[in-house]
Amino acid sequence: MGVLIAFAAWAKIAKPMPPLSEARARAILAEEFPGKPLEAVWIATDGAGALARSGASALVLCEVGDGYVARHIPWAQALASSFRDGVLKLDLSDVAAPKARLAFDVWPPIGAGAAKPAAGHKA
Repeated sequence: MGVLIAFAAWAKIAKPMPPLSEARARAILAEEFPGKPLEAVWIATDGAGALARSGASALVLCEVGDGYVARHIPWAQALASSFRDGVLKLDLSDVAAPKARLAFDVWPPIGAGAAKPAAGHKA
């Protein structure tokens, strides 16, 4: 009987997840946000999450336990989020998942599509 209880407890422990690949991130995002076209996907350097651009939205994936949480925020908010020491901190404004932390080498990444300067201004 003790063996069965120990096995049941062990079975509920979250298993380590392999690092997220771009293909897996795209599949999860397509499932979570059907019909949202993905313009670009950036995988966290530690493989524990991803951020994608879909028009004016940023689609965020974060590893939680043995799965991923998917949320969306405005793209401009993602671009303006705090980036320090290789960690992008995103405010998700969600009680269930208030913040996301994604590891990147740089933010925003080259080609992230930052807002264009107003007419008459140079970048």
